[in-house]
Amino acid sequence: MRGRVAAAFGLALLAGGADGAPRPREPPACRGRIAGQDRLDSVAARGELVLASGRRARLDGLRWPDDPAAAEAARAWLAGFAGRPLATREAPEPDRWGRIALDAATQEDEPVDLAGGLVAAGLAPVDAGEADSLCRPGLLALEDAARRAGRGLWAESPPVPVEEAARLSGMAGRFAVVEGRVRSVGERERRTYLNFAPFGQEGVTVTVSKRTWRIMLERGFSAVALRGRRVRARGVVELWRWPTLDIGAAEMIEMLDEEQAQRR
Repeated sequence: MRGRVAAAFGLALLAGGADGAPRPREPPACRGRIAGQDRLDSVAARGELVLASGRRARLDGLRWPDDPAAAEAARAWLAGFAGRPLATREAPEPDRWGRIALDAATQEDEPVDLAGGLVAAGLAPVDAGEADSLCRPGLLALEDAARRAGRGLWAESPPVPVEEAARLSGMAGRFAVVEGRVRSVGERERRTYLNFAPFGQEGVTVTVSKRTWRIMLERGFSAVALRGRRVRARGVVELWRWPTLDIGAAEMIEMLDEEQAQRR
């Protein structure tokens, strides 16, 4: 059973890449996960799992869709597993709403990884949420395949080009995935600013906390390395003078130039 569940959670993807790259050191925020078992009773609003034990849980590493139709499609997919026993890998403490963050896979001859299944079907995007690390970076590879195939929500809502600032302004308060070229990088004491508009013009900005920027620097995402590069960023759109995405986890920014080079 343990081997089947490990396969379901996609340990090769958990290791950080489908290309067999060495497994990175597990971030501190992701340590201490506890193996357990439970049963899915039902799926509540916003994808909250109601477990047979009476606990409430949320799947780690993804963002519940904002669009009502997409949210219902995701809920219906999860609800199809109601009544099935689950193998879980749980965070040691609940979040501020009393929910347990977990990975969950059905306990069957061919286990189904619930978070991985949603992402692979294009029913939910990857998101670290309020955490400063994405504990399952391999979910990004699953999302990439779904996005390129136009599955699920990606058929109607592909990444938004940063040039479409007006469109992003209309998405204030909602989660967005954007793509574009970094024009300049401003390192300040508390935050670093990735600007996507030419110097002197207003446009989309991504802000990175001091702690996250330090992690990015350790991974080679310096101001010099980012300037002029195409990236993909994700987060909730905030409105200052122009649309702004605040990035909490380093994995929420991906280098597209390297990605495209690998596909040539």
